[in-house]
Amino acid sequence: MTSLDLDRAWDLHPQVSVRPEPFGALLYHFGTRKLSFLKDRTLLAIVQTLAESSSARAACSAVGVGDADLPRYGRALAALAQSSMVVERTQEP
Repeated sequence: MTSLDLDRAWDLHPQVSVRPEPFGALLYHFGTRKLSFLKDRTLLAIVQTLAESSSARAACSAVGVGDADLPRYGRALAALAQSSMVVERTQEP
């Protein structure tokens, strides 16, 4: 699995819909027709916070993820990036 640079800005892909569920959430990518299950409500909170955060690390910190758990959530975000559910945010000129 590729790694995700936690110090870069990330966001949900514009074609991804998030449906919160009691177990976490369903993510559906309308472009690729892929479905992902988030079985962790903290990961859901991170994903929902990405758009308003300066980096993935800041999103993790904003929802209370400590340094000990950061590698685990970094791997989860990398998996979401690999499946195009989250994308690196481009800087507008």
